[in-house]
Amino acid sequence: MGRPRRHDARTAERLLDAAESILETEGLSALTVRRVAEKTGTTTRAVYSVFGTKSGLVVALAVRAFDLLYDGVTKVPETDDPVADVVLAGTSVFRALVTDHPALYRIAIQRAVPEPDLVEGFRAAARRGLEALRSRFARLEADDQLGGRSVGDATTEFHALCEGLGGLELRGLLPAGSEERIWREALFALVHGFRARPRVS
Repeated sequence: MGRPRRHDARTAERLLDAAESILETEGLSALTVRRVAEKTGTTTRAVYSVFGTKSGLVVALAVRAFDLLYDGVTKVPETDDPVADVVLAGTSVFRALVTDHPALYRIAIQRAVPEPDLVEGFRAAARRGLEALRSRFARLEADDQLGGRSVGDATTEFHALCEGLGGLELRGLLPAGSEERIWREALFALVHGFRARPRVS
């Protein structure tokens, strides 16, 4: 019989919760293996056992962000209005990452990581999250609502608008109290506008 694992998925979640909290309240410079261990009442060995290094911990936080996006988008119900479904994915999932997990948003989406090479560690998770969104645009294509655009282009344009809105909201540049409305109206205008065929110059 093999030795029982001392540090399971629940331990990993606790450590990630602590790391996210430190990021949110104190910033990336305060994120250390020792601080995470102290905050969870465990040892640095436990953190190293689960994530390998501090860099591994940062990568795991970015993966958590993309997992939240993937899970959220796949859980948005499919109705007979695929435009409304896509807009809902933007407002209730992407925006939720901005408002509920701003530290994760900065690491995963804005890529505020200490070393550029760390991006490779969460690129697969990012692709997985994007594929979930692409599946929503595939429905729009099937309904001939992309105006001849490819699913990939439409998904990229939608993602770009979400990222821009998220950055504005994090910097407090959206009118207070109107943030959700602006997200909804901007995303609807974009997706509804996909029905028009792009001009070829």
